[in-house]
Amino acid sequence: MLQSYVPILLFIAIGVTVGIVCLVLGRILGPNKPDKEKLSAYECGFEAFEDSRMKFDVRYYLVAILFIIFDLEIAFLFPWAIVLKDIGIFGFLAMMLFLAVLIVGFIYEWMKGALEWE
Repeated sequence: MLQSYVPILLFIAIGVTVGIVCLVLGRILGPNKPDKEKLSAYECGFEAFEDSRMKFDVRYYLVAILFIIFDLEIAFLFPWAIVLKDIGIFGFLAMMLFLAVLIVGFIYEWMKGALEWE
């Protein structure tokens, strides 16, 4: 049974190896001539106004949660739609429960004002 996983493990090993080799070759062969401009902080062409460790507005996190909600929904809806005939009514009800939880999250976002742009 473990032999059926050998191609997957081999694929992962080759992928990681190619990634590491590309990073190492880029570091070795790439030009490295830092100057004052390259080492300076870049923020839209201006010098930084404040400390980079300042607190973010809560709306930033609300937008991130909103993205995760819709990203999860789409990521799970495609495979579910493909196997819907095979999983029957239990699979349908499970997905409806999942979507209900996402709708509650969406309503929370809406009530917190994450969809209002200034």
